[in-house]
Amino acid sequence: MAEITVAGVVKRYPDGYLAVNDVSLDIADGEFMILVGPSGCGKSTLLRMIVGLEDITSGEVRIGGERVNERAPRDRNLAMVFQNYALYPHLSVFENIAFPLRLKKGVAEEEIRAKVEEAAATLELKEHLERKPSQLSGGQRQRVAMGRAIVRDARAFLFDEPLSNLDAKLRGQMRIEISRLQRRMGITTVYVTHDQTEAMTLGDRVAVLRKGVLQQVDTPRALYERPVNLFVAGFIGSPPMNFLPAAVESGAVRLPFGRVPLPPAVAGRIAGQPLLIAGIRPEHFEDASLLDPVVRDRGVSFTATVDVTEWLGAEQFAYIPFEAPPEITEQLRSLARELDSESLRTQLVVSLDTESQVRRGEAAELWFDPARMHLFDPVTGDNLTGDPAPPAA
Repeated sequence: MAEITVAGVVKRYPDGYLAVNDVSLDIADGEFMILVGPSGCGKSTLLRMIVGLEDITSGEVRIGGERVNERAPRDRNLAMVFQNYALYPHLSVFENIAFPLRLKKGVAEEEIRAKVEEAAATLELKEHLERKPSQLSGGQRQRVAMGRAIVRDARAFLFDEPLSNLDAKLRGQMRIEISRLQRRMGITTVYVTHDQTEAMTLGDRVAVLRKGVLQQVDTPRALYERPVNLFVAGFIGSPPMNFLPAAVESGAVRLPFGRVPLPPAVAGRIAGQPLLIAGIRPEHFEDASLLDPVVRDRGVSFTATVDVTEWLGAEQFAYIPFEAPPEITEQLRSLARELDSESLRTQLVVSLDTESQVRRGEAAELWFDPARMHLFDPVTGDNLTGDPAPPAA
């Protein structure tokens, strides 16, 4: 095992396209690091530069403290699991797992069999060792690919969107299996995905990329609670954070549904800003009629007409259109294009308790704690709020 260091790495293709732009990242020995972002953000390119499948334009990659820029992939001793499994269809499961061992010289047949059987037991594949990949399910084929990585005794695992070809149920099962395997082996792991559920559930830390630039690296909880900018705030969370135009007033901001007082520290931080973007997560709203009066007095209540509701059994959502001045609406649309975000829209999405009696076409009284609201600079996208307060008890 080994730590991996990416220092100022740049990848520019011959046509001038900048895929990765000055990314620096320290991955600790035994850490599970997630690279996440939308398609085309450079996450897979960065992974391929670490493993040696892409040349580095500038910067440095170090594994265990040693520079590996000029080393071939086979000399870096990293095990990579691909999206398409990369199994040999004419070989049995046993031979697919054993393949990297047979490429080594001097590995005895007894050792090969012992390592393959140990990996197969770990991945619950022992009864499938004589089968061909075509006779396996998608989840089983992915486990075979992981088994081939395990037997190599590699310094680190690298996964490139390994679950994207599986259905939702299998993805959930494989997430658990990968997490258990990594914890049990304690091996350094770098995992690329565009699925934020995988990112939030698997990683010790998550690196969010956009257009080749690293936006934020932190724990899943910190990314959710303290996003550094509009892009991270809109990308992390499902449904995405609501973004609303916010006109700054003395000690408050005016949102489309009313005036919201601000904590003194936040009010001082945004002084001099005429217009901001307010961010409130759907799950931070409540049906005011269900709240204890003491809690209700600590937040802000407002009345709005619900356009659409969705009941999903364990949760329900209400969709509430809002109006904003034309110049602000256009600014929101411009930001949406710039940040590749669908979250900048002119409707409020609210997640409510299933006991709520809110109905479409009716007025609903809703509540939220303004201390949990984020405020963003509409030009730079930076989060101006600082650390949000915990929820009201």
